[in-house]
Amino acid sequence: MAAELSQSEAGLAGAIIAVLFVRAEAISVTDLAHTLELTREEVEQAAGAGAALLEGTGLMLQSHRDELQLVTHPQAAWAVERALRPEVASRLSKPALETLAIIAYRQPITRVAIEAIRGVNCEAVLESLTRHGLIAEVGREDGPGRPRLFGTTLRFLQVVGISQVDDLPPLRGVDAGSWLGRAAELGEPDAQ
Repeated sequence: MAAELSQSEAGLAGAIIAVLFVRAEAISVTDLAHTLELTREEVEQAAGAGAALLEGTGLMLQSHRDELQLVTHPQAAWAVERALRPEVASRLSKPALETLAIIAYRQPITRVAIEAIRGVNCEAVLESLTRHGLIAEVGREDGPGRPRLFGTTLRFLQVVGISQVDDLPPLRGVDAGSWLGRAAELGEPDAQ
């Protein structure tokens, strides 16, 4: 793909990758545009080119909502984990995995809607998933009491090993536990 990009496109994509590498955290497209004195559209195009440049490497560009982050590709995570020797991973319970799958596919979603699907109280599970950094409040629903809306986070993408929520497998014929298998073991996030 690098040969198909013009020198200026490749340079801009490389600059965005470099900024994301140095920052080692998620950065909003708006902040990147401001920092690099570019438009949002230019940053989004360059990020797409950067993602293509990273194909086949041990890194990938994650995009979630308005944020971009440079992370270790799941296929290379084993090497990074060995190098960093992370602590023994804790495990997510089956109810937590079920709740996480519901949120991933139905986001944004309220606690009441999750409980209607699962048929049980999910307050403690939601607190646990929030504590693990896999979900977060993404807004409030209009209506009585303005209930919180939950959605997945960049940490969720890292753990599951996808670059964006749109990469989730289709629901039909998929065992949610199989693609969330990595989410069951929560050690350190994939290295930057």
